[in-house]
Amino acid sequence: MNQLRPEEFETYWHLCPAFVIELRSKTDRLRTLREKMHEDIANGAELGWLIDPESRSVQIFRPGRDSELASGIATISGEGPVAGFTLDLRPVWDPFAWQNRTQSQSGEHPA
Repeated sequence: MNQLRPEEFETYWHLCPAFVIELRSKTDRLRTLREKMHEDIANGAELGWLIDPESRSVQIFRPGRDSELASGIATISGEGPVAGFTLDLRPVWDPFAWQNRTQSQSGEHPA
């Protein structure tokens, strides 16, 4: 949006999702992702999850509250805009073990 001219900015739709997930990669800086999550919440998101596979933790962001850190969990359950949704984090924490497990259950063999 920084590249928009002022007259273009006025016609630009100001949208923000109600729910945001960020999955940290090895090259992502945690500080940058946290700043982005705070920005999303400030712009109207009702819930944000910052998932960090390296520390096996989820930082939960909500408007008007300090973020909360959940560690050592296998699943995380949604609330607000995603009430009833549950995310299984086991494939995120250990994707290769999860892939091998699902392949052996289906009869597939890893290449």
